[in-house]
Amino acid sequence: MGASSTIGPLFLRFLGLLLDIIFSWLAKLPLAFLSTRRSYHLTASLSPSSDRRPPDYTLATRFLGHLAKNGLTGDGRVHKSAARHFLFWLHKRGIALSSVDESIVQRFRRHRCRCPRYSAHQLSTDFYLSCTRRLVRHLEDAGDIPVAGGAGYIDAHLNDYAGDLIGEGYSQVTWRGHYSEAEHFSAWLRFSRQLGRDIDDRVIEQFVQHRCRCPITRKRAKLAEPTGQKHRRRGARHFVGFLRARGVLQPAVVSEASEDHRIEAFRSWLERQRGATAETIRRYVHEVTRWLCKLPSDPATYDAAMLRDIVLKQPQSRSRSSVRITVTVLRAYLRFLSARGECRPELAYVVPPARRRSKKLPRHAAQTTIERIVASCDTTTPVGIRDKAIILLLARLGLRAGDVWALRLPDLDWANGRIHVKGKGRRPSMLPLPQDVGEALLAYLLQARPRTSEDRVFLRVLAPFRPFASSAEIAGIVSRVLARAGISEVPTGSHVFRHSLATNMLRSGASLDAVGTVLRHSHRSTTTIYAKVDTAMLQRVVQPWPEGASC
Repeated sequence: MGASSTIGPLFLRFLGLLLDIIFSWLAKLPLAFLSTRRSYHLTASLSPSSDRRPPDYTLATRFLGHLAKNGLTGDGRVHKSAARHFLFWLHKRGIALSSVDESIVQRFRRHRCRCPRYSAHQLSTDFYLSCTRRLVRHLEDAGDIPVAGGAGYIDAHLNDYAGDLIGEGYSQVTWRGHYSEAEHFSAWLRFSRQLGRDIDDRVIEQFVQHRCRCPITRKRAKLAEPTGQKHRRRGARHFVGFLRARGVLQPAVVSEASEDHRIEAFRSWLERQRGATAETIRRYVHEVTRWLCKLPSDPATYDAAMLRDIVLKQPQSRSRSSVRITVTVLRAYLRFLSARGECRPELAYVVPPARRRSKKLPRHAAQTTIERIVASCDTTTPVGIRDKAIILLLARLGLRAGDVWALRLPDLDWANGRIHVKGKGRRPSMLPLPQDVGEALLAYLLQARPRTSEDRVFLRVLAPFRPFASSAEIAGIVSRVLARAGISEVPTGSHVFRHSLATNMLRSGASLDAVGTVLRHSHRSTTTIYAKVDTAMLQRVVQPWPEGASC
């Protein structure tokens, strides 16, 4: 009992001494260390930043009012938390509101959050950051945050863009998709401060690849794969094209610094001296660009060996027709250099000819098969009405795909029942318009052709109602018609109708001269290839084999 009474006072004295040591040690620590989230306002008056005023949350209140006025859907508490959190962080860091841009928002996202009443986990969500950007967008619209060129520099043209989409005949689903991507692109341009820069393919690709936290209502920043990026790219390019057409953006500048001066001079020579078409110039320049780097910069040093290597040392994957193009273009390029006095004229004759396969019979279809193809077109739909008119032009008049593609409304002479065609070499021809062809064209013009200012006869059936990009699309239409009809014994491509017309004419008793006139051949030798397909005539003129029976 006596021992316990002695230990009690000693323990209390030891405990008091220990508490004195602890309190004296705590007194030497800075007051900021003692502050916690719950005691922040208690210690803030003693901290070095105690002279700052509290954050101005009226901007957050105004932002929430704007959202409510515009029909905010979902939980508004997240928008309120993001807005107040961002304003508090700006105030705590001493960042002026006028300096806020994407880099500031990224700093806010990455900061180690110890802000009272807010959680660091919130910053890791895309939707929380999207709410923050919506606040910044609202403050930009209100003028609280300055934007170079004005906050509505691109946005002001969105309504006109919507009207243009509707005017071009897009369906509601399609034009809304284009408008949505344009609105998204405009928001991204503003927030990334790209408004004052030249918008080119590099900028568009940055938009396509960005991880969306833009301040507009999106699908919680989720991008559909693999079509999402394709839709972004297509929508942005369409909108940029609209802005360039209206003069809002500068036209795309194609840098010609990388193009060899020899190619530029060759292009000019083809156009001015040879009268080549734009398509021919494009193909020739593309071919020259492929192998010009293999030749010396000084044409005076060209020799036969290096020119022959251009033709002979080509990849095995290149077809015979591609090799023939190489021969043709190389000879034309050497003639161009010879005309300028930069190389010897005889070098054009050292280019070896391309090997040709033995000429085969033209591939053709019987007349009954041609009629089946024509009858397979569904004339109850705009596509079928258009396709039938195209097939009849190919089958009855033997037109080339390029002739049909280039056909214009003034080329149809309804009064005289004729059609004006510009064939190869831009040689004009007047052809009679058969009754069934004229009826098919008239049905297409009255029932299926979109109402537009374009003077091309054949247009796309889906908006935008524009002409086909090239004659290759005519061949594609023929392939789709054959596939829909289930006809597999006919070669795909539009030229089969031209071969079939010539073959059937010969078998019906027409002369080669008549066939050449219909097909508009400039030389009779071009038509003689069809003599091989008239087997009945060949059997009558064939000579018996010596010392043997007749074939």
